[in-house]
Amino acid sequence: MNQPQLPPVEQHLNWDIKAAWRYHQGTNHSQQSVYQSSHRMEWDNQPIPFKIYPGLAGEPIKGDLTTSGVSTLSALSAPAIQSDAVPTSEDLAALLFYTGGVTKVRTMGGGGKMYFRAAACTGALYHIEIYLVCGPVPFGPTKDLEAGVYHFGPHDFALRKLRDGDHRRVLVDATGSDPAVVEAPAALVFTSVFWRNSWKYQARAYRHSFWDSGTMLANLLAVGASRHIPMKLVSAFADQPVNRLLGLDEDREVALQIVPLGRVAGQSVADAPDIEHLDLEPLDLEIQPYSHRKVDYPAIREMHAASCLKNGAEAAGLRGNPPVVAQPASSGPEFPLIHPAEDDLPRLGIEDTIRRRGSSRRFQRADISFTQLSVMLRGAAGPIDADFLEGSAETLNQMYLIVNQVEGLASGSYVYHRERETLEQLSAGDCRQQAGYLDLGQELAADASVNVYFLTGLNSVLERYGNRGYRMAQMEASLMGGRLYLGAYAQRLGATGLTFFDDDVTQFFSPHAEGKSVMFLVALGRAMRQRRNIPVTGA
Repeated sequence: MNQPQLPPVEQHLNWDIKAAWRYHQGTNHSQQSVYQSSHRMEWDNQPIPFKIYPGLAGEPIKGDLTTSGVSTLSALSAPAIQSDAVPTSEDLAALLFYTGGVTKVRTMGGGGKMYFRAAACTGALYHIEIYLVCGPVPFGPTKDLEAGVYHFGPHDFALRKLRDGDHRRVLVDATGSDPAVVEAPAALVFTSVFWRNSWKYQARAYRHSFWDSGTMLANLLAVGASRHIPMKLVSAFADQPVNRLLGLDEDREVALQIVPLGRVAGQSVADAPDIEHLDLEPLDLEIQPYSHRKVDYPAIREMHAASCLKNGAEAAGLRGNPPVVAQPASSGPEFPLIHPAEDDLPRLGIEDTIRRRGSSRRFQRADISFTQLSVMLRGAAGPIDADFLEGSAETLNQMYLIVNQVEGLASGSYVYHRERETLEQLSAGDCRQQAGYLDLGQELAADASVNVYFLTGLNSVLERYGNRGYRMAQMEASLMGGRLYLGAYAQRLGATGLTFFDDDVTQFFSPHAEGKSVMFLVALGRAMRQRRNIPVTGA
């Protein structure tokens, strides 16, 4: 696929939104771009799925993987936690394991092993890394975690200290003193190692940075809610200081989101120089090469640079006030979601659901019930405590559906109205063939009971947040999609994320979706039986 040719990076600023449009349109899938692509994966050069520091000893995470006793659906619908709380060692172990840990392993032909993580990832390439930045926190009664900057290693379920000392002030200043960051005893920072995904997906891998961190965030927020840990998703921050704090090579790996953990009201983070003048020592740490050679996709670096923020004041200006996209007047029949009785809701705990979760490779052509679909949609559309939505009930994305086989709901296309919890029918009739075509001509979407597309008014988002809004819209859509995964597996159904012909999706749902851009797609249904994976422990 031809890569978009962009002007030099230094010409881009966050408010030059032509950069986001050119990247988005340049990486759109079409019949021509997909079927005429000459890209071939070099299997002997496939990147390893872990970041490994050969010179650093790991400190095993001591907390037991206890369960919260909270059902998946309760965790998905829980409001933001307002009380003070400091995570325990068991909380930290659970948050890391059920967000980014290895939950299953499959032995392949020849004796090789494939490791599966807690959250879905495009191509099972697992390019998202997690770092912990904390002050001195009493994570457990027998052992405090020293203040520092740590990297989480899923391969051995251990933390490796990258820096000594309390560096939370860097995050506070980078976010423009976001209150949740100011009051947090610790924070997780999510990053993407571009090459570990672009090996397969080329320049479109920048979208996947937010798709794959988004599904992880869905797990994190649900597990945190089940343990009553205050959290907030922070997407706006000055990029360079955070990347420097973590010791990242910004051409290869960059910070994506910050999630403060816990709350200590009235705490004061130790003073530090202003981040624009902060002279952190570079981290000269050996990193095991991911593969023999790396292919560079300049469009990724350039789009990222175009959406970077310079300082905390710029970040603070992006909090709240999401755009309200005008909706066409309803013209089709509307079907209210079903509210099942509390006793009829599935009771599968959030931890068990995440351990069961997979990505369905085949679906039966079978019914799911309208009640099951209602439960999944309501969970996906729940409130998100995020900086860019602060103080608002709005979301950046709206869900559009192709219903193939849902008992109690006619086949056709629909749009979900979140504020009144109804599905408006846009067209009636069998859409299996169209669903399969929109999923790059694959059978998964045609066989699924229902396909849920997340579309956003991208121009309005970019006008409000600048190019940074592109990151926010992609990530929010996949976070909601990650909740669909959890809602499906909690009801013993299947789910999988899929890619799509971008403009054809918009055209299919038009005129209602006219002017919108598709961000994410999840197919839902009854999965075919597959060979069981062998579960492994997190410790």
